[in-house]
Amino acid sequence: MSHFSLHGRKALITGATRGIGRALALALAEDGAEVFCAGRDEAALDRLAQGLRATGHKAHTLRLDVSAPARIAEGFEILKSMTSTLDILVNNAGVEDVRPSLDVDEALWDKILDTNLKGAFFCAQNAARMMGKGAAILNLCSLTSEVGVPTAAPYGASKSGMLGITRALAAEWAPRGIRVNGIGPGYFRTAMTEVFYENEAWARAMLEKIPLARFGELEDLAGAAVFLCSPAAAYITGQVLYIDGGYLASI
Repeated sequence: MSHFSLHGRKALITGATRGIGRALALALAEDGAEVFCAGRDEAALDRLAQGLRATGHKAHTLRLDVSAPARIAEGFEILKSMTSTLDILVNNAGVEDVRPSLDVDEALWDKILDTNLKGAFFCAQNAARMMGKGAAILNLCSLTSEVGVPTAAPYGASKSGMLGITRALAAEWAPRGIRVNGIGPGYFRTAMTEVFYENEAWARAMLEKIPLARFGELEDLAGAAVFLCSPAAAYITGQVLYIDGGYLASI
């Protein structure tokens, strides 16, 4: 199992305080990585890092707002004072606001695209400057990177863009020894997606479309994330692994 070990590697996880980000921070730490948990909620970051350290893991906190390139640069300057190198970036931070497309205004469009897409790109850019050969970037894509979802036009645009960024950076940074891949979660119940699951009719209809007949659990993402960040995936770049219970394969 040494091919899958992250011991000795330093990993930055954005949006680490809840949901998928928190689950991936825990997974990377449990596999041996020294984790830098990033986000805007300092109290939640402290609780996460303290919990990880209490169980013997190396964990740090980083106040990081990914909604603007200048704020990202400021956050990475602080990170550089904590570590001179970075081996893994998990680009997880994101926002969503379910709204009919006819009701989407410029402010909402900018909020979602600036955080989910522009923020991810500039986090990757800053991270790459700290990375050497063998480093890995993991982008959080989505089913909306591949299919259209009503009331999610800005979010889908951001995640389709994330797919494009993943492929472009993988091709460009391969000579630097930096791999860039993504995972595309299917239907997982988190604080950000709770609005969907409150609709019981929607939930029943969606379950009928998932071959494995259940919604995803956050633990279902851990193995794929660790794999793509580990030496076991040393010859894999520019790919997105969809973790969706067979949804895309069946439509």
